[in-house]
Amino acid sequence: MSHDSTAAPEAAVRKLSGRRRKEIVAVLLFSGGPIFESSIPLSVFGIDRQDAGVPRYRLLVSAGEEGPLRTTGGLELTAPNGLEAISRAGTVVVPAWRSITSPPPEEALDALRRAHEEGARIVGLCTGAFVLAAAGLLDGRPATTHWMYAPTLAKRYPSVHVDPRELFVDDGDVLTSAGTAAGIDLCLHIVRTDHGNEAAGALARRLVVPPRRSGGQERYLDRSLPEEIGADPLAEVVAWALEHLHEQFDVETLAARAYMSRRTFDRRFRSLTGSAPLQWLITQRVLQAQRLLETSDYSVDEVAGRCGFRSPVALRGHFRRQLGSSPAAYRAAYRARRPQGEKQTDPDGSPPPAPPPVLQQEASVPFQTRRTAAAHAVGTAATSSLSTDSGRSDSGRSDSGRPGGRAGAELYATGRHSLPGQRSAP
Repeated sequence: MSHDSTAAPEAAVRKLSGRRRKEIVAVLLFSGGPIFESSIPLSVFGIDRQDAGVPRYRLLVSAGEEGPLRTTGGLELTAPNGLEAISRAGTVVVPAWRSITSPPPEEALDALRRAHEEGARIVGLCTGAFVLAAAGLLDGRPATTHWMYAPTLAKRYPSVHVDPRELFVDDGDVLTSAGTAAGIDLCLHIVRTDHGNEAAGALARRLVVPPRRSGGQERYLDRSLPEEIGADPLAEVVAWALEHLHEQFDVETLAARAYMSRRTFDRRFRSLTGSAPLQWLITQRVLQAQRLLETSDYSVDEVAGRCGFRSPVALRGHFRRQLGSSPAAYRAAYRARRPQGEKQTDPDGSPPPAPPPVLQQEASVPFQTRRTAAAHAVGTAATSSLSTDSGRSDSGRSDSGRPGGRAGAELYATGRHSLPGQRSAP
């Protein structure tokens, strides 16, 4: 159950029933779904590319509800099949769902449950994970979705083990992916699983994308947060934490400011964000360090102090685990990619004079009020499984940048290594 290469657990894979065929892929569409995400499995599995060495799939496009199906830009689609077509598929893909807060049609959920019971592989791309969760197919399983929706998925379906760091998660017969581009990653992974690396590589070249992307979603995070979390009273405590990241404080300090015991605070924080407060706090410190390395000339030791780490060693350990690079290597790689002539600035947008006594937030982040600040911050709560400020942590990975022009085309064609400071896929 990892980003790409982990084998599916044998116990999780059911035998495919006799009426289903492995080569048949059903794509389940709903009204209100974004057309880009919906088109990904249609393009991957619905076009005959046998001339390029890509084995052919048989595609069945199915409507999950009565049509016509309205999509992006007011377009109307008519699917050639209904839910009955799912009964023949060995793989069922839900590329998107129109709302992360509304329930999918029960008829579609029943069809997905039957398909799963009969051994079909069930795939949810981006918000399609909410449909799988509503059908109960993610209960007790690891899953991912777009980082922006991960806190909501964790809150609405607490039995799902949401991991917003991954581009996709393969748990055998149930697979989920993050946002749009990660849907392509997962579809390529399915081709690789079915037909091997050569077939997946051939398809990637036709699509002009890398056959394997390194890293996870960390590089794409911002401070967005569903409004239902940002309105909580704990947002005041989170806002205070963001304003004082340059100070050394712990979760006990935050619990005291919320007038709660540590245990109650932990439970309340988890229920809102899907993550432990210590995980969130370390992630915020690392993200602040990342911004300072990008926008200032402070030494690594100074960055560590300005982000509340007790020592540069603590910063280096957490930074490497979360972003797959040392702070120095990350800064070097960032500057190498930065447009020539771009001036170095401090986080407040001005050139770096003498270090200010209090660290200011990045000017591009709209912090109109303390509550708004918290609403834009807790969204990164579920983005890391870091455990302590002194050492232990799950590893995080950064996604590699995409160089443009000729160099970019060579990267996609030959699978060259990523830039310094970026971890390659295993």
